Amino acid sequence: MTDTKTRSPEYRLAQGLLQGLRRELFHDVLAYRLLPPMRTDGPVTRRLPGRIRQYAAWTPHALVAGAALMVLALAHDVSHLVYGVVPAAAVLLTLVRPVAAFWLSMLATPFVVLIGGTWEDWPWSPDYMVAHLVVLTVVAARTRPRTAVWMWVLTALYGLFADTFISRGYGSSTGPMLVVSAMALLVVTVLHTRREAKEEVTAQQTVTAQERSRRTLLEERTTIARELHDVVAHHMSVVAIQAEAAPYRVENPPPELEQAFATIRENAVAALTELRRILGVVRAEDYEAPDAPQPTLADLDALIANVREAGLSVDATVTGAARELPQGVELSAYRIVQEALSNVLRHAPGAAAKVEVSYVLGGLGLRVVNGPARGLVKPSPGAGHGITGMRERVAMLNGEMTAEATGDGGYEVAAFIPAQRQESA
Repeated sequence: MTDTKTRSPEYRLAQGLLQGLRRELFHDVLAYRLLPPMRTDGPVTRRLPGRIRQYAAWTPHALVAGAALMVLALAHDVSHLVYGVVPAAAVLLTLVRPVAAFWLSMLATPFVVLIGGTWEDWPWSPDYMVAHLVVLTVVAARTRPRTAVWMWVLTALYGLFADTFISRGYGSSTGPMLVVSAMALLVVTVLHTRREAKEEVTAQQTVTAQERSRRTLLEERTTIARELHDVVAHHMSVVAIQAEAAPYRVENPPPELEQAFATIRENAVAALTELRRILGVVRAEDYEAPDAPQPTLADLDALIANVREAGLSVDATVTGAARELPQGVELSAYRIVQEALSNVLRHAPGAAAKVEVSYVLGGLGLRVVNGPARGLVKPSPGAGHGITGMRERVAMLNGEMTAEATGDGGYEVAAFIPAQRQESA
């Protein structure tokens, strides 16, 4: 038994070529593949009226049918007309069984020439040459570039064989046939490859946009998780410290009270350790906890003053009885207003903005609205990821949010965050 590893590279190359030939032109020769209608969303067809656009989808089928009629027209006498039916049928067969159409065109050519006695048009008569060119072009457009190469190779082999062993000394049409078919197949292959490359680039761009949006969403969630980690860790640390110090504030506390505070401290320390272990994985290796405390609604005045210095006209209004809210709510509210004002600076330069903070029963209402852009500064392009981050923050707190354009060309961001009254220690 011969080991395949000892076979020469030439043998393996020849074996690979034969396998490719079998796969392209011998496997599923009679496979039914109806030519689908043409897309009508191109730069020309999409400008056509509705009914004409529907008919335009069948343009490839009409062209193939016209080529079949042209083949019949080249059969100039009655006896030749009978033989012209075969190449015309091969042309029409490309609409449903492309590979079978190629073999019909190839195998019928020598028999019709030999039976019909048309040696002066050897080895392709005019009708068969046109038919075979149309078949090669249509089949190449409906299959892969490798199939086009194999069809041209088999056509060349048949032409050389016919000229060498069957010809009776008449002029040969093999040269023109091979040159014209090579040019046609080259054009089809280039267009086919260009279309595949364009589809691949479009698919890759779609995947890239989805991945970019997903990455931005994950980064925003990571930021939120980091901030929550800092907030919750701070409160858990306070609970542990107060539980440890509480027994010393009571003179002669009973053992049960000391044990209760000790248990509270142990649970707080255990929860803090578990929180750091679980949420710590979202921190980047180079991430450092901020030295300054996280911002709250009390810092909105400084934020608005900073934005005004950047050239944005902002009118801030606070309604309702201001009260202390949970730190996570205040932090998210601050970030939402901050991101909304940043979007106004980027996307609506020169516009005036209005910030409304409403302390209502059961929660906090936020509204940031701006007018249309004014002035000569062009808006900066953006992918809308800031809105995604705001939605994430609101959803995390079981709130509701809307972000939409206004009737005057501006934009409005409105959110409601449910929150209970923060109890003082």
